[in-house]
Amino acid sequence: MKKQGFNPYLPSWEYIPDGEPHVFDGRVYVFGSHDRFGGHTYCPNDYVCWSAPVEDLADWRCEGVIYGRTDDPANRDGDMLLFAPDVTQGPDGRYYLYYVLDQLSVISVAVCDSPAGRYRFYGYVRHADGTRYGEKAGDAPQFDPGVLVENDAVYLYTGFCPPADESRRGSMVTVLEPDMLTVRSAPAIVVPSAPYAAGTSFAEFPFFEASSIRKVGERYYFIYSTIYHHELSYAVSDSPLGPFAYGGVIVSNADVHIDTYKPADQPMFYGGNNHGCLEQINGQWYIFYHRHTNGTNFSRQGCLEPVTILPDGKIPQVEMTSCGGNGGPLAGYGTYPAHIACNLFCRHTEVTTGAPGDWMDCRFPRITQDEPDGETGFAHIANLRDGAAVGFKYFDCRGIRRASVTVRGSAGVMQVRTRWDGEPVGEIPLNQRNEWTVFSAEVSVPDGVQALYFTYRGPGISNLAFFSLGGSDTSACGERSQTYKEA
Repeated sequence: MKKQGFNPYLPSWEYIPDGEPHVFDGRVYVFGSHDRFGGHTYCPNDYVCWSAPVEDLADWRCEGVIYGRTDDPANRDGDMLLFAPDVTQGPDGRYYLYYVLDQLSVISVAVCDSPAGRYRFYGYVRHADGTRYGEKAGDAPQFDPGVLVENDAVYLYTGFCPPADESRRGSMVTVLEPDMLTVRSAPAIVVPSAPYAAGTSFAEFPFFEASSIRKVGERYYFIYSTIYHHELSYAVSDSPLGPFAYGGVIVSNADVHIDTYKPADQPMFYGGNNHGCLEQINGQWYIFYHRHTNGTNFSRQGCLEPVTILPDGKIPQVEMTSCGGNGGPLAGYGTYPAHIACNLFCRHTEVTTGAPGDWMDCRFPRITQDEPDGETGFAHIANLRDGAAVGFKYFDCRGIRRASVTVRGSAGVMQVRTRWDGEPVGEIPLNQRNEWTVFSAEVSVPDGVQALYFTYRGPGISNLAFFSLGGSDTSACGERSQTYKEA
């Protein structure tokens, strides 16, 4: 069977949030910041790039480190962090990497002759008199660059606006010269911040951070994170300079606002800040975003979902799924890793992770791993207490009469459902085990495209690493099953 596409789309040990996808010469390249498993802050690792052929979003490869923290002359000691970047192709055909160091309020630029080669420092975005943009009197601090090149103009979108900060008016667009550095015109506000959104179409969803831009046909789509953090919204204009009008929410990494399978305001994943963008890949538009793992804000992983852009320009909000780049539901047989869960919840519901010290406590399940950062292995769901559920969507189910789970921890049962609030279609008894152990039982999953939810019931704590689906003629998951292995 052809390798399937999952969310997260990169291996479970890789943490690339803030994804900016771009298609160059038949491959999609994802440029993002680089979190660390078990890290204490955002973005402590060097920039790496991953790419895939446009016709197969399951075939990702690592292009290696493209830019290091100490490559910027202002950060030779490596003390500053590389925050969310963007890449664009300049009028000269070269590729330009725009980024911000966490302790500076200016935009740095690096350049390379290929999309995923080793970039070298090029300069800082600057005024015509040479003053770095962001440090001159009247300049707003620069943050989260998004870049669009059209003809001889470079449109640079930036901004970071805490909801109560009246000194920051919103996301700005600044036009640069073809040299990719020099400011041509003063910035204009494209989406207002919270203090200035009243009376506009952005009143309910004002700008917070994560500026990004794409052109779709003759329209310009500005993608951004709202003051609620967990969602990516969009605004539309006929010009890269605006005016932009609010369009809607594209995705929430807590699945808030989705009302097709649960109440709209009910979170189904422990979310947090969000950052990503649209990209058309092999004729299909996708939204790239990130989710949170390990019970903190600091170990984020990239996900993607196909989206529909309607003739009137609207983009309906999409659900978080386990099969974002697969082109359809996953096969209803075989062995799957638990870390591709798109729903994760217990009786304690929260929309965002909050502060790590407050959130990573005894109440909440979480996606985590045994290996340290950078070492390959497999992730698992930890801290499943009585009533905690792990959800996966979607599977093309045909004749599923048996299921198994690979678990360690306390005794109890693992209930199997096809709806988060539905009746069990089977129960898998669990004995106490300190090592990963497979337990199996008969189930009765209806034929058709189904979600699958595994709910732990018991007095202790269980951990889930894999689950398997198969027919009634086997002890686990059928002759066609295949053990999951990461790239």
